[in-house]
Amino acid sequence: MASFRDLLADTKAKISEVDPAEAEERIETATFLDVREQDEVDQGVVPGAVHIPRGHLESQVENRLTDRDAPVVVYCAGGVRSAFAARTLEELGYTDVVSMAGGYGRWKDEGRPWVTPAVLTADQRDRYQRHTLLPEVGVEGQQRLLDSKVLLLGAGGLGSPAALYLAAAGVGTIGVVDMDVVDASNLQRQILHNMSRIGDRKVDSAKKTLTELNPDVNVVGYDVRLGADNVLDVIDGYDVIVDGADNFPVRYLLNDASLVKKIPVVHGSIFRFEGQVTVFDPYEGPCYRCLLPEPPPPELAPSCAEAGVLGVLPGIVGSVQALEAIKVLLDLGDPLVGRLLAYDALEQSFRTFKVRRDPQCPACGEDAPPIQIAEYDQFCLPHAVLADD
Repeated sequence: MASFRDLLADTKAKISEVDPAEAEERIETATFLDVREQDEVDQGVVPGAVHIPRGHLESQVENRLTDRDAPVVVYCAGGVRSAFAARTLEELGYTDVVSMAGGYGRWKDEGRPWVTPAVLTADQRDRYQRHTLLPEVGVEGQQRLLDSKVLLLGAGGLGSPAALYLAAAGVGTIGVVDMDVVDASNLQRQILHNMSRIGDRKVDSAKKTLTELNPDVNVVGYDVRLGADNVLDVIDGYDVIVDGADNFPVRYLLNDASLVKKIPVVHGSIFRFEGQVTVFDPYEGPCYRCLLPEPPPPELAPSCAEAGVLGVLPGIVGSVQALEAIKVLLDLGDPLVGRLLAYDALEQSFRTFKVRRDPQCPACGEDAPPIQIAEYDQFCLPHAVLADD
């Protein structure tokens, strides 16, 4: 029976090895694959390296390294595991693989670049395991979520499911803007709140629910009326805004402020059995004024308090908003920029419509004047079509 030494020698004879100096020459063109265990990776990595523990290589690599012809530099602590990993990759059809002799230990000892990666705690690794298993998210993506800040306009029908899923996903800071109190009529759809919270400020109720769900999340409450005097200060520093507003003045105000601050807005709206979601990415796609230059006439814009809304509908639409916010934060997939997703609960159907940026838009058009943050109450209706009270 062959000894381990013989097996290693045979493996190294069948693969290509490079020393750290040669490996560093490939740092701009090759993918560096770290096959060490998590506790080793926590101490430091080659910048930009992809981490797949050696024991998980066969099950994960095809989803993480999709181009089998792209160059790969494999490394471990000392060059042994990486040799076996390189051989495995070649057997899986990867055509340009080398193992780094001496591993990360030699790389670091020679003074080559390394970084200490963001590290999740043991509790966080357990909590977010289903995220970190996704190659498109991983530990890096989860840390990015924990470092992110999302502002919710409204702790009502749309804000409730969006807040719950964003908190569960580990978004580190969630701001909640709402100056209302919890009412019994809210509980048919506003699942952030409960019977014991009736009469409480909604921002306080939201903070209790979200921090009990995930103590990693810092919930910042804004128990204020959003207006021209404070909107820029309130939204400042947030990465994404989830719009669950229920009136046109706030939506137009938010649109203008988000353009000034260049913050993406995930817009959602509901009415009776129908909902809509889109993403306004400032100056990259259309803005709210491109979609709706002027508010509709009163007869076409009854509020949900007047026309009603199916209680589960905001749960569906608000969840889509949370998903779109996470996609924007992680640069994941194809967010709904320039597309409007329309949902009909009675038909159980989704339709997508293209929304183009208007070159003549008074807010984001090529010749648009400088944006003036102003109140719009005198121009808009008290309630918006497809909105939730």
